[in-house]
Amino acid sequence: MPGGDGLLNHDLDPQDRGPQDACGVFGVWAPREEVAKLAYFGLYALQHRGQESAGIAVVKGSQTMVFKDMGLVSQVFNESTLESLGGAHLAIGHCRYSTTGASVWQNAQPTFRSTATGGLSLGHNGNLTNTLELQSWLAERDTDDSLVPGSLLHEATTDTALITALMATFPGSSTEEAAMQVLPRLRGAFCLVFMDDHTLYAARDPQGIRPLVLGRLESGWVVASETAALDIVGASFVREVAPGELISIDENGLRTRSFATPDPKGCLFEYVYLARPDTLINGSRLHSVRVEVGRTLAGEHPAEADLVIPVPESGTPAAIGYAEASGIPYGQGLVKNSYVGRTFIQPSQTIRQLGIRLKLNPLRDVIAGKRLVVVDDSIVRGNTQRALVRMLREAGAAEVHVRISSPPVKWPCFYGIDFASRAELIATGLTDEEICRSIGADSLGYVSLDGLVAATNRGKDQLCRACFDGVYPVELPLAERLGKSILEDGARQEGRTDVDGLETAVAGVGAADALSRP
Repeated sequence: MPGGDGLLNHDLDPQDRGPQDACGVFGVWAPREEVAKLAYFGLYALQHRGQESAGIAVVKGSQTMVFKDMGLVSQVFNESTLESLGGAHLAIGHCRYSTTGASVWQNAQPTFRSTATGGLSLGHNGNLTNTLELQSWLAERDTDDSLVPGSLLHEATTDTALITALMATFPGSSTEEAAMQVLPRLRGAFCLVFMDDHTLYAARDPQGIRPLVLGRLESGWVVASETAALDIVGASFVREVAPGELISIDENGLRTRSFATPDPKGCLFEYVYLARPDTLINGSRLHSVRVEVGRTLAGEHPAEADLVIPVPESGTPAAIGYAEASGIPYGQGLVKNSYVGRTFIQPSQTIRQLGIRLKLNPLRDVIAGKRLVVVDDSIVRGNTQRALVRMLREAGAAEVHVRISSPPVKWPCFYGIDFASRAELIATGLTDEEICRSIGADSLGYVSLDGLVAATNRGKDQLCRACFDGVYPVELPLAERLGKSILEDGARQEGRTDVDGLETAVAGVGAADALSRP
């Protein structure tokens, strides 16, 4: 049953409460453009990466303004809000799904801190694995008690807030030099966009686990989580930000520095599900990769069937590939309601019993009497597939053969995807045959890890495959030093509570506040 906040439970959540998306970041330096609106549309293109909160920070002269709130990009911003952020030449934006810290206003991004040279705003996609180590380093550097309770760090319980606060502890250094001190100390996955009063910065962890790309406008530059965000603002794709690279962009142009030795380990699950199908990663359009995975899946797990149908939308490209390779006709057997999100009015008992129909409904005339191949991107707990198979049989399907365009998910992610715990992952304790019986399918087939990797056109050693094979490319600390609420747990142990205060997000004498509170 959903809680009082209306959050979907496992039976009603069409994504099975995992995998949940990473975050989306966007930055633009363009003196002759409406950068706040460019940031808005860039975030709109990245909305799939995070739906909990959204924010934009802009620089106008020596003034930094941050506007952020809980909700979707289109809910947080309107024409009036964007007009109030107009006149700027520099902006960063963020849409969030929480992987460290609770989903509350204080943890919305971009974060902000005043510095000796003005202001610093920062947005982060990924998840750090040495958060407590960084917290200790911050405590050592906080010699004037500027970061004690009542400060940004006390109000926000995210690794992003830690990064921002650490960069503010180098008063004699420029932002770039402070970044070069902090970035080599970070461990885990991090794609950062940040800015001071004059310069846009972008940085990517040495493994390049999460995507980050650079684009060119006629009168400026753009950095974004995915190339789809470049497309929507009319920027041409230049290249990916390299692992271990720090980029700085200002009136003198673009310059680049390396803060760590590259060791590429791009997230394999970005290819499966996270990134948009129209996005490019490592030169490959993800729609084409997913179609190829479907072809591989058909070769590895053929089926005698009458129709191939996807679980929309994430299963569609692989279903197309499966149909092409198998010669079985492709069809639409399920209709998706795109307007039901993860949070909605708590349903009545009658509606609750309908479960997955809140999001998916079968086309009975299409599937009745048919032997179906049903293609989806992943199985996490198995609740969605179990309900789906039951629904298809009730609609008249003669057989239901489930095909999955990723290997079994057996391990949690600590680099920015909020999977279920290992104990909750259905593939951890059951064989494929047992899972097949559990979900009620006639047969079940997962694409092999080698088959998935081959479709990406990247070497296996250049991909993070941890959720599939348990090989983590960045060393993990002890379990008690990991977790989404690690900083909040520490605050509770110290007897602290959240401070209900506004983040001071303005730098410069006489600057006006431009913050949003729910």
